[in-house]
Amino acid sequence: MDEKHLIEAMRCEDTKRDAFATMVRMYQEMLYCIIRRMVLVHEDADDVLQNTFIKAWQGIDKFRGDSTLKTWLYRIATHEALDFLERKKKEMVSIDDENPNVGLMLAHSLESDVYFDGDETELELQKAIATLPHKQKLVFNMKYFEDMKYEEISDVLGTSVGALKASYHHAVQKISIFLGIID
Repeated sequence: MDEKHLIEAMRCEDTKRDAFATMVRMYQEMLYCIIRRMVLVHEDADDVLQNTFIKAWQGIDKFRGDSTLKTWLYRIATHEALDFLERKKKEMVSIDDENPNVGLMLAHSLESDVYFDGDETELELQKAIATLPHKQKLVFNMKYFEDMKYEEISDVLGTSVGALKASYHHAVQKISIFLGIID
């Protein structure tokens, strides 16, 4: 089913549930990967993915079609992941006000995550990415892992291409320093 017909089917009460289930099947794996790279922990990624689809279900009637369905879902997923990370940060900071880098604590949790199947290099990369500010992390993940064009990222995040290029450049620099590639 093409996107136009899928959206029409989701707006019709008789076909809404089946069409939405089709959309979930089409996009759940991609969205899970995006979310997982941001929140790192499998169970948290599942929760954020579920919240993403709940928001999509609630908002499908308001979807104007200014972007593709994929971009709209991507936007919802990234906002849900960022909201989750902010809540997690507040929880962790209230537990330990001395902790300067909550992202690195989350990255270390990958070491004991039974769903993480990366090697030592992947673990170190994820730790480096976790130290980035949320926006840089998001831009880096979209560009590096998803191989998205800056224009696509701009549609999702509502940020200028120039600002995205700068964010990506800063992220690469910080990751390179963390990994000891450059001083």
